[in-house]
Formats: sequence, structure tokens, C-alpha cells
Amino acid sequence: MPRPFDRPAFLRRLFDRAVEVADPMRSLAAHLPEKPPGRVVVIGAGKASARMAEAVESAWGPCEGLVITRYGYGRPTRGVEIALAAHPVPDAAGAEATARMLELVSGLGEGDFVLALVSGGASALLCAPAEGVSLAEKQAVNAALLASGAPISAMNTLRKHLSRVKGGQLAAAAWPAKMLALIISDVPGDDPAFIGSGPTVGDATTPAEAEAILDRWQIGVPAHVRAALGRSGVVAPSDPRLARVENRIFAAPAQSLEAAAEIARAEGVEVRSLGDALEGEAREVAAAQARMALEIAAARRPGDAPVLLLSGGELTVTRRGDGVGGPNAEFCLALALALEGAAGIHALACDTDGVDGAAEVAGAVVTPDTLALARAKGLDPAAALAANDAHGFFGRIGGQVVTGPTLTNVNDFRAVLIG
Repeated sequence: MPRPFDRPAFLRRLFDRAVEVADPMRSLAAHLPEKPPGRVVVIGAGKASARMAEAVESAWGPCEGLVITRYGYGRPTRGVEIALAAHPVPDAAGAEATARMLELVSGLGEGDFVLALVSGGASALLCAPAEGVSLAEKQAVNAALLASGAPISAMNTLRKHLSRVKGGQLAAAAWPAKMLALIISDVPGDDPAFIGSGPTVGDATTPAEAEAILDRWQIGVPAHVRAALGRSGVVAPSDPRLARVENRIFAAPAQSLEAAAEIARAEGVEVRSLGDALEGEAREVAAAQARMALEIAAARRPGDAPVLLLSGGELTVTRRGDGVGGPNAEFCLALALALEGAAGIHALACDTDGVDGAAEVAGAVVTPDTLALARAKGLDPAAALAANDAHGFFGRIGGQVVTGPTLTNVNDFRAVLIG
């Protein structure tokens, strides 16, 4: 086990391993069939989609196609076009690229083959507002959802019914071509219907359920936007246009967490997995994990192995203030407050895509000195949490984790080390 001053570096090593395992260049090729004869079209969207396209071409050679990824996440490809667009709120570039993707797949025949590459982030990057809904209105709905604290399942249900591409509609547009969708999961439970709002997966939710989400999370929209839900084109799972579609998840949070756990066990650490599908308010989950950590610390005896609480999933933040934050940084700030400088407890929480919330920061690290260091600089941790300013807080004390684009996305990674 590293010496105490190395423990933040040890936690960072676990996180880096979790990201490495989910790199499409390492994992995608094993799930590719032989390149089919005839016309092959590669499409896709998400934060990992350009890297996925790069991996496909390394196996198949140059391909025809178009994928949409986040600004700064492009990769060199030889045939597949990489379009760049905004995330987490869609923009005109994403809408234009999505229109061209729909045009590319329309008119394909029964003998053609479509390879769809889908990862987290596709919900915003694939942007084709439902009939009667403007891009500005779709942007406003997305921004309100992100601030509401709604779980990803609710967000994606509403997004599907306000779209012409989500909820199986992209796959239906490519019919009767055969389609294989290779997917990187970033959602709790790994349900492909919720990854990127399921552009290649049929969906059984109804417009009434989407309306209920507007009401439950107090998302105010004009009457004509609410009316557009009644014209939803979401494709039912039994629709014959999906009969030639195969959806296959090849990378998921559980794999990355287990890879990190293997390193920890090799260092003599006892790993306690809290699961790869945690949801809920970041500050509430942090308070619960702080209680666990303090109970473990109180029960420790000399010579006991260190204990690692490892978890994944997707936490949410309900916007109460006007600070700069994200669920991983907010988890860390709330955890630090709950731990109150308890000796021997360190933590790291990061998003595996390198972007926590809308900031170009992956997350943060917590040490027993976090609160003392902040107060020595005149910072009020509780006020920062109340303002949802976790990124600003950790930025001022040097506690941020900045990775740049990781080119993958298997969602949150949280590690709390005790002892």
C-alpha cells in the first residue's frame, strides 16, 4: 500500500485504469464482425463515437459514414466524417449533422449494412427536434432538465418524445438495411434504451409519460411543445422496422470498476463495491458514503487492511445556486463537509468522460486537509455547496482532477479510501 501522502495518487491510478479499460481502441475490435460485402455505412454519436470510428477503421480500413461527437473529442479518421457539436445542450451544428445523418441512411436497401456507434452524450449530439419544436425550444428543455435534478431515465424519456431520431427512430430511418449497434453504456442498469436516448432501440414509453415528466420536474414549456408530444414518432420495440437491428453493449461501468478493484486488491486493500448503478442527489449520496466511511474508520484495529468503497452510476444535482459545479465535484464537496477532516480518509470522484457537468473538469479529490486548506484561504465550504460551486471551490484549493478528453464514457467513478 502506498504511503499516506501517495493516497490521492493511488486513487487517481484507479480512476485512470477504469478509463483505460473502456477505451474503444482496446475493446471494440473484438465485437466487430468481418466487414460485410456490399455497401457499409458507419454512423454514430456520443463522446466516444469518434474514437469508436477510429477503432472501426483500424480494423476495417476506410469506411463511408458520419459520427457526431463533442467539441474537442474529434479523432483522425480516413473515411468516416467526424462532425463536432455541443454537449450537454445541443446546438445548430448538431442539428445540421443529424439531418445529414438521417439523409445518409434513408434510401438504403436490404443488402446494405449499417454500423451504429453509440455512447453517452448522444442524447444532446443527435439533435432533430420533433415537428413544431424549434432548436431554441429543444435547448431550453435540455437546460431545464439538467438543472432539475431529474434522473437520466426521466430525461431520456422526455428527450425521445421531442425528437425525430431518438427512441428507435434512427434505426427505423435506416430500414430495411441490416444494422449492428455497438454501444458503450453510461447509464445505471446498462439498459440500451436509455443510452444516448436509444436511437437504435425501440421504446415502450408513451407521450403521457413524457408529459408527466414535464409536470413532475416542473419543466415549463409552451403549449405547442407539449402538444408535440402527442405526435411522437418513438418506435415500439415490436415495430418490424427494428427486426434487422442488433444492439450490443461492449463496454460498461461494471467492467471499469472491476479493473480498478483488481489494482486495489493487489495492493492489499479490501474492496467493498457499492454497485455500478447508484443514482440520487450527489450531496445525499455523499452524506451516506461519509457515514459508512466513518463507521468503518471507527471499527478499525491496528493492522487492518485499508478499505475502499467503490461505486459508479449517475448522480444528479438540483440547481439551487449560480456556481459552477457537477455531480462528481458536488459529491466530493458534500463528502468533505460530512467527514469534517476525519483522519485517514481520502476520496476521488470523477466522470470517466473527463467532463463533470458542463465544466472541462473530470471531478475532484478529497483529503483530510481539504476543509482546513479551504478555510485557510478564506473559503466557506458550506456556502460553496449551497451555491452549487464545487468546481470553483476545488479549483481554488488545487483539488480538481483535469484529464482532458478521455474519448470514452462509462459514467461516474467514485472511490473512498479508509485507513
